[in-house]
Order: sequence, then structure tokens, then C-alpha cells
Amino acid sequence: MTEIFNFFGNILGYLLWFFYTLIQNYGVAIILFTLVLKIVMFPFSINQQKSMAANSKMAVKQKELQKKYGNDKVKLQEETQKLYDKEGINPASGCLTTFIPFPIMIGLFYTVQNPLANALHLSAEGIAKAVEMLKQIPGLGASFSAQYAQIEIVKHFTQLKPQLTMFSAAELAKIESFSHGFQFMGLNLLDTPSDGANIFGTLFRSNLWIIPALCLVSSLVTQYFTMKMQPGMQQQQGCMKGMLYLMPLFSAWLACTMPAAVGFYWIISTIFGFLQTIILNIWYSPADLNAKAEAQRVALLEENESKMKPVAGAFYRNQEINPQPQQRTTAKSGASKTKTKGGKTNSDDYLGMKK
Repeated sequence: MTEIFNFFGNILGYLLWFFYTLIQNYGVAIILFTLVLKIVMFPFSINQQKSMAANSKMAVKQKELQKKYGNDKVKLQEETQKLYDKEGINPASGCLTTFIPFPIMIGLFYTVQNPLANALHLSAEGIAKAVEMLKQIPGLGASFSAQYAQIEIVKHFTQLKPQLTMFSAAELAKIESFSHGFQFMGLNLLDTPSDGANIFGTLFRSNLWIIPALCLVSSLVTQYFTMKMQPGMQQQQGCMKGMLYLMPLFSAWLACTMPAAVGFYWIISTIFGFLQTIILNIWYSPADLNAKAEAQRVALLEENESKMKPVAGAFYRNQEINPQPQQRTTAKSGASKTKTKGGKTNSDDYLGMKK
């Protein structure tokens, strides 16, 4: 699974490196990088919004069916399927739009986490040798996580340059240029807010405390207002709501123990995600989407009714008013007159009465 996500990160890294070559600042490159991808993913977000609106509308009607057929599971399933068919909603329609952004988001994380492989696109063999060399350095090899070894190489490039003989001169020049671009608004995005041994002591000795703090605040604000704007999320159970608020705490803790570049990306992604939610609820609010869907459904029903053939009763009424030619011929032949011996005429259907 890691290889798959790293593959996405490698592809997206070309975009990140493109913005870095233009701006020569990693923080600004991350902002532009995230903004472009949010714009590209916006159509999927619209489809997901439509799916959430449809599901919130169906939730009320499904509860009514559960009250009515709660004891009969088979009947409940049949009626639920009929309800989906009647409303023209596919319950699996939102699965794809929900799944597609996930590997991209993970790919973005791997792009930030592995800059040598996914941003600079250096050779895998050279990176592996550099990471192994880094582990052998006294005092440094035991102080970093292998997961963020590539960031550590960029961070300590000046000291490590004589040992990085596994890279060519052109590759070393790219790493050196890259190592100078991580200062953003007085923050070194290559540093870690905490070394993991004494989190709070390290945080308050560095201005990097703002990274985990913004991670927490941006996530909490986004979760709160998203739940207010999304009726479907308000209907979730208490344990699920609790998870929505525990996740910001978890992300803030991770931001303490990871390089600041990773936490900075989470902050930017969360902020852009919140702005996207606001835009979606202005132009694609669940109430408007449900109203449009209902209007389309009614219009379709009216169109189908207008195409229906006349009912059988109208056919028979038409037959009574306009009898068939064969029936008229039979009536005339039955009423035909015949001559008698006396030269008089007689009619078979004259009911035996004389004129």
C-alpha cells in the first residue's frame, strides 16, 4: 500500500517542484500546489455534495420505513429499494467521488514527506545509500525517524554534503538549492516542533509551536462549521461526532512530532477544504440541490404521463358511438324485406305485428 501512495506522491511531486522552481520558497509552493489540486478536485467535491444532499433527504424517509417495516427485514429492504428507484437515487453513487480524493491526499503527504524522491526525483539507489549513510552518523542517526530521513538530509545538507558522494554534481546542486527554500514567515519548515522526548518543553523554546496549534484550531473550526452546514453530519451518532473532534487533537499531536513542512501542508489543506465547503454551500447547498432534484423528478413524471396511451375505457366508448361497418351491414341484412305470395312485403324483424 505504501508503494501505491508513494507512486501518487511521485507524480504529484512534479507539480510541487514546478511551483518551487518558480517561487524558490517551499512554503509558497505548498500553498500553490494545494490550491491547484483543490481546483482540479472541485468537480468531485460537487458530486460528493450532491450525494450527501440526496442521502440526507432519504434518511428521513428511511426512518419512516423502518418504523413501518422494522419487524420484517425482507419487506423493509424491498420498500427501501423501491424508494431509491422512485426518487431516482443510486445509493452507491457517492462512493467513487469519496474514494478518488483519498489517494490524492495521501499522495500529497508522501510528496512532502519524501522530497528527494517525489519532489527532486533523484535516483532511488542514491537515496537509499544516503539514508543508510545517515544512520551511521554518531549523534544524528539515532535522533531522527527513518520515515523522515529525506527531510533530514535536506535539512543538514551543508554538514552532510562531503558524505553525499552517491549523488551527481547536478543532483547535489538541486538538493542545495532546495535546502535554502524552507524558510517561511520566520519558520524553518525542515525543523520538528518537538523532538518527542519533551514535547511541551521543546515547543515553548521554539516558535514552531504555532504549527500544531494552527493544526488544532483549523481542524476544530472546520469540523464545527461543516457540521452546521451539512445536515447529514448533524444526524450522526454521538460516538461519530466524538471522533470528528478527536481527529483534530490527533492531527495536532502528529504535527508536534513531524517536520513542520508536513504540519504546514495539513494546515493549508484544511483551510482550503474549509473554503471549498463554504463555496459548495453557497452554490450547491443541500436544500437547493434537493429542491432541484425534486423539480426534475416531477417534470420527468409529467413527461412520462403525457406519453401514455389512452386507457381501454375510452376505446370502448368510442366503439359505442361509432359502431363498426360490419355491424351496420348485419343490421341492414337482418332488416331486409322479402316478397310473399300475395305480392306483399314482409320483414323478419317486425316483431310479428301487421302494418
